[in-house]
Amino acid sequence: MPSIIKAVKLGFDYVKYSEESETPEHVSAIRGIDLSVKRGDFIAILGHNGSGKSTLAKHINALLVPTSGTMWIDGIDTSKVEELWKVRQKAGMVFQNPDNQIIGTVVDEDVGFGPENLGVATEDIWSRVDDALSKVGMLGFRDRSPNKLSGGQKQRVAIAGVVAMHPDCIVLDEPTAMLDPNGRREVLEVIRDLNEKEGVTVLLITHYMEEVVFADHVYVMDQGELVMEGTPREIFSQVETLKKYKLTVPQVTELAYELKAAGVKLPDGVLTRQELVDALMPAADSGKVEA
Repeated sequence: MPSIIKAVKLGFDYVKYSEESETPEHVSAIRGIDLSVKRGDFIAILGHNGSGKSTLAKHINALLVPTSGTMWIDGIDTSKVEELWKVRQKAGMVFQNPDNQIIGTVVDEDVGFGPENLGVATEDIWSRVDDALSKVGMLGFRDRSPNKLSGGQKQRVAIAGVVAMHPDCIVLDEPTAMLDPNGRREVLEVIRDLNEKEGVTVLLITHYMEEVVFADHVYVMDQGELVMEGTPREIFSQVETLKKYKLTVPQVTELAYELKAAGVKLPDGVLTRQELVDALMPAADSGKVEA
């Protein structure tokens, strides 16, 4: 299957000006990125602050264009200005703060804003709005003001606004960073449903380790480069390497790691509480053990 997102030797440099120096500094935000994402995949990108995650994300819908290398979205070179409209129809983006993305005074008007700008017929716009709000569980809030919603509800509305544009791919740049645990859970459920039930390609950028347990593939960034890649189990089996890159692992993985270090026989890369229970009680049937 051809890649919907493909980067080859992708690099992005910018000029940084300082009050202390008259000479501008050239900074490489990302460099030498090779990335290939298949249609329908759930991809997670991890990295500490300043690792280049957001810079990479902004290349996927051409908010930034490469200073070296190439980024393709469904075969379209994002650096070609004449193709910009097509790129942004194929790749939608959800940002960290929903207040920066919501512009309507009523929920359904906000969700319909994107399709309207795409030139979708009026009757089709409202059909898309209904469908998108249903998918994120916010249909009952369509007449509400976004200002009256919780953080998690706002983020779901922001996701609905992107879904209504019918993109092939959704990029989420730390969408749960400003949410409480309940809000994070709500948003993650929406993201997983869109991927599993609707076949939407998802690229999730986060620093919450628990959010990537169910991803198909995980990439780790450090200082603008991809330094690790693999399945969640492969990545989280390398606890010490992740710590070197200033990252943690899911709490249950950390617990299993410490137990193993203490002499308990456990496999590497335990990802869920149920897996840990089953590993600690090998004779127990997984369906009978409550985590």
